[in-house]
Amino acid sequence: MQRIDVTKVSPGAYQATAALQAYVDQSGLDAKLRELIKIRASEINGCAFCLAMHTRDARRLGETEERMHLLDAWREAPVYSARERAALGWIEAITLVAQGHVPDDVFEEVRKHFSEKEIVDLTAAAVAINTWNRIAIAFRVPPQIDSKKAAAA
Repeated sequence: MQRIDVTKVSPGAYQATAALQAYVDQSGLDAKLRELIKIRASEINGCAFCLAMHTRDARRLGETEERMHLLDAWREAPVYSARERAALGWIEAITLVAQGHVPDDVFEEVRKHFSEKEIVDLTAAAVAINTWNRIAIAFRVPPQIDSKKAAAA
């Protein structure tokens, strides 16, 4: 059961997060890549709401089930480009910042594939999805699930 509806209790906090997301959405980063990194961060954080939302969004953009299912093992899966791998490594390092403080080798790899502006935009994307994850998890926002396909309990 949802604890708090942020949109009603603190619309300003919601709008501030939405403004960052709006920036990321218009930044020029590829839409499918934006969804992949949202899914990966949401996997790490365990955010059911965001996983349900962003896998649906990725499907609408033409992302394959196989690539979404293999995200947790992206280093071993041969279905991602070098650019996507660099972005996924960057997003993981930022999401897990307390564990490794974004290592130099991760930065050097992302720098090979992205401009400085794109790296800043990827970082803003990481900040945005991690913020959404924390809001949804803290306040137990239930995932929107297609009830026709949901398994019976």
